[in-house]
Amino acid sequence: MTNRVLIVGGRGRIGSSVARDLVTHTDAEITITGRDPQGSIPGEFLSDRVQYLALDLADSAALRQAVSSSNLVVHCAGPFHYRDANVLKICIDGGVNYADVSDSRSFTRRALECRNQARDAGVTAIINTGIFPGVSNSMVRRDVEQLDEAEQIHLSYVVGGSGGAGVTVMRTTFLGLQTPFDVWIDGKLQQVKPYSDRESIEFPAPYGKTSVYWFDMPEAITLPETFPVKTVITKFGTSPDIYNHLTWFVAKYWPASWLRNNSVIEFLSYVSYGMTAVTNNFSGVGVAVRSQVTGIKNGKPATVRSAVVHSNAAAATGIGTGSIAQLMLEGKLQKPGVWSVEQALSTELFEAVLGSRNLNIEQFIS
Repeated sequence: MTNRVLIVGGRGRIGSSVARDLVTHTDAEITITGRDPQGSIPGEFLSDRVQYLALDLADSAALRQAVSSSNLVVHCAGPFHYRDANVLKICIDGGVNYADVSDSRSFTRRALECRNQARDAGVTAIINTGIFPGVSNSMVRRDVEQLDEAEQIHLSYVVGGSGGAGVTVMRTTFLGLQTPFDVWIDGKLQQVKPYSDRESIEFPAPYGKTSVYWFDMPEAITLPETFPVKTVITKFGTSPDIYNHLTWFVAKYWPASWLRNNSVIEFLSYVSYGMTAVTNNFSGVGVAVRSQVTGIKNGKPATVRSAVVHSNAAAATGIGTGSIAQLMLEGKLQKPGVWSVEQALSTELFEAVLGSRNLNIEQFIS
């Protein structure tokens, strides 16, 4: 039987990157959706395996019909701060496997609440796929497996300019500044402020030493659930550094009521996107992820570091999500329930599927 993949939000830059990866690495027929009734397939897709479907997520009947015609649904319609788990629930009701590119703690919690229903329905649902979260989670798993006992996980990310994505990513950044959030430090939950505690991290070229700050990521809740560590740190920064200073200023000095106002979020998002359209010319639109896990190996303290760089953050997200989708379509990733990437994907499969995409991850043990 021919596999059929429905990419919700497939007209966006992230969704298009996922579709591009699946066209390259699978034989699936792909339907990409968008809200525009007059929309069409992006010109880059010459394959007759790709079609467009106008779909509003508020139209549950149309969504159910689209899902029922698919083997796999990939949810790319962010920002996920605004999303409920309705797409996932419809997939569970229809017995259709599911993946998404969610990057929101609140959405992650809503999705994880469906774990038992998905398990009982025999549906495999993998959430938070992409580059970060996603590939980053698997990097941590691979690092943890090098140690006899892991104690601390430190994940850092840097994005050049817009990252090659659209304004939705800018919205996600500013939505992440709205409230303090809980993190797992020294074996207990502690609250930190977004974009605080500036730290300089050495990333691979072309980034080098780059500043990163506390940022609310779903890995902060799934990694402590997966691995018995004392501390999980998730930090994010941008290049050029001027954007870090501007974001820090907004997070520290703007009233919380402003950051909860949708009009303010839209204003910040479009202004920032316009600025990056200029600075992308010299900052690039790439991404770097660094994982550092400290613990014990052979009775002695040890540190494992991994790093990956890609020249286009949106394309890297497509690789991360596309690789998960490929494994699900091939029947190699079957685990009924709702899972984050590190909970579902073995290191062996992770290395194999990324090797076919030339996404090279360096790993060092000291």
